[in-house]
Parts: sequence; C-alpha cells; structure tokens
Amino acid sequence: MPALNFKKEFAPKVEIGLKEPRHREAKRQTIRAGRKDGRNPREGQQLYLYTGMRTKVCRKLGEAECKSVQQFTIEENLAIYVGTRCLSVGEEESMALADGFTTRGQFLDFFRKTHGLPFNGFLIKW
Repeated sequence: MPALNFKKEFAPKVEIGLKEPRHREAKRQTIRAGRKDGRNPREGQQLYLYTGMRTKVCRKLGEAECKSVQQFTIEENLAIYVGTRCLSVGEEESMALADGFTTRGQFLDFFRKTHGLPFNGFLIKW
C-alpha cells in the first residue's frame, strides 16, 4: 500500500491527472528517491496519493494503479537517464512538463536544491 505525498503546489496537477489524464496540466508520474527500507512502489500496486501527510491539513488526492517503475538518474552534468537510456533535450522538456514543472530548468533546479546532484531514484507512473 504505497502512499505518496505531494507538495501543495503539485496537488492540483495530480488531481487533474486523476480526472483528465490527457489534460496538458495533468501530473501522472512522480520521481522519488529510493526508500531506505527498500519498499519502493512496484508495478501493479495501488498507489494512494496525498498532500499534507503527517499534518492537520492532510488530504487524500486519490488512488491509482502503478503502471511502471523505472530507474531514474540526473547526473552532475545534468544528463538525465531513464533506465540506461539518456534522454534528449526535447525528451527532458517533456519529462519536466509531465512531472508538473513549467520548464526543464525549473525541473533541474528543483532536484539540485531538494536532493543534490547526482540524483538516483525512481520514475513512478500511474
């Protein structure tokens, strides 16, 4: 029963993605660092999506089936890999938009500030 928490700025895009998956503002994926206990989401599991977990304003955004989980890396030189495949700049822009960001630069800045680079984790799609 993987529960995923989203920052409040991403919550509306997650909700749009649950209701209208093809909407240009839809967020149908997330990128997460691996859990220390190794209990990362797996394909086929039900995902429980929240905002404000562990606070008084916790709110369930919805549920969705996990469609895929892939290794995800951002290297110090800003190259982005999904599995072993290096993404083109165009694919990186699409990745940033699908993950709720406006630009590739905003996406990379978020990961640099939040996690540091290099970043190794998982791309989780629902």
